[in-house]
Amino acid sequence: MTDDSTPDARRDRPETEESYGVPDSEEGLLPWSFVTQRLAADRTFWVSTTLPDGRPHARPVWGVRVDDRLHCGGGAGTRWVRNASRDPRVVVHRESGEEVVVLDGIAERLDGDADPDRLERIDDAYEAKYGVRHGTPVFSIRPTRVLAWSDYPTDATRWTFGDDGA
Repeated sequence: MTDDSTPDARRDRPETEESYGVPDSEEGLLPWSFVTQRLAADRTFWVSTTLPDGRPHARPVWGVRVDDRLHCGGGAGTRWVRNASRDPRVVVHRESGEEVVVLDGIAERLDGDADPDRLERIDDAYEAKYGVRHGTPVFSIRPTRVLAWSDYPTDATRWTFGDDGA
């Protein structure tokens, strides 16, 4: 089923072990607004990247929604930024384990040579939310797959984007 508010996204049930009881029907699937409202309101997110030796690496970061994407950043020398610059595949999880949103995606690094209007909108959003302007580098997360639920397993929902979300 396609959620009309999410271009190029397919909305369905996540695949998991049968004993978890995720329904087969589309009844009870969450709307995309469940995801966007929580990503816009949350103050802190956990970002997982991969270390050069293949081990996972998770850190809390700030983030803002601008132009239908989550944007987060850190200093150029931080471990997670160096990891995402080398391997842009990331997982972002909101702090809540009750109203869950897990975003798998590709982190597009935006530096000083990025569109200045876009960078200005991101800085404006950071200033409104956190009282500081972020600057660069900042990453725009292009989702490949999003999982969400608030009453697992009855409303467990998955969105896949393009060919990367399989």
